[in-house]
Amino acid sequence: MRVLIGFDGSPAASVALQAGAVLFPHAHAWIAHLWTPPFASSALRGRLWTGTSEIDEFVAAVEREGRREAERIAATGVTLATAAGWDAEPLVVRCYSGEGLQLAELAGKMDADLVLVGSRGLGGAPAVLGSVSDMVVHYASRPVLVVPHPLLAAEEDALVAGPVLVATDGSAGARAAHAAARRLFPARDLLPVTVDGDRQGDDDGDPTPLRISAGHGVHGRAVAAALAACARNRDAAVLVVGSRGRSAVAEILLGSVAMATLHHAYRPVLVVPHAAGRQTVGHGTDTPRR
Repeated sequence: MRVLIGFDGSPAASVALQAGAVLFPHAHAWIAHLWTPPFASSALRGRLWTGTSEIDEFVAAVEREGRREAERIAATGVTLATAAGWDAEPLVVRCYSGEGLQLAELAGKMDADLVLVGSRGLGGAPAVLGSVSDMVVHYASRPVLVVPHPLLAAEEDALVAGPVLVATDGSAGARAAHAAARRLFPARDLLPVTVDGDRQGDDDGDPTPLRISAGHGVHGRAVAAALAACARNRDAAVLVVGSRGRSAVAEILLGSVAMATLHHAYRPVLVVPHAAGRQTVGHGTDTPRR
């Protein structure tokens, strides 16, 4: 297993790292820290500023100290990952905007089997505008595991041996999600679940799913709420959903089961893009792994 984790030093990122280490023991992990303008904290810039007459020197100092700060954050993540049992290495990348998009592109470049990010639980307007985790999900060609923060004790306990709940509606996206779940969690019990009314096609040979009800509605939020409740009742370690491949704008403004589940499920959610169902762990492109 090759895991790319977006790590910014926040509690949410640390929780995601620890959860990933439980779910995927002995994986190789890239601890990716993307540093963006102004490349350093405001406190650090304040200490470096000495006046407009030395602007070139100031820019060079901010660049130098900003990279040093970024490398320190990545090294902290490596220390946490190594202590959790991962073979980890830092990956520090300078970017100018769109951290989520850059992280998604980096996963393809590194030929990662999985992208791991933490969620800070944004809701309302911030969720509509999109967080870094949202953007990774929108643009990644690899499965993305989003770990919410905080996790309750029961949710952490479920990571150890809980089943993997896979949402299925008979669509191609759902079949890709089921295939990815089998590949990424070979030692876990998989529990296919379908929500009444949210059917798109045949099960295509998948095991007979558990049927649950979304009440009076089958829109994204109702389906997501039903899936989240089922995952809680079954002590699931992870909830897996497929993406139907709509554009980022449509996903954000209109919502989907995948995006609604990300914002309403209080346990890790694995979002699988349609193309990811054809990938194989340990056998990707010719891109160097290390």
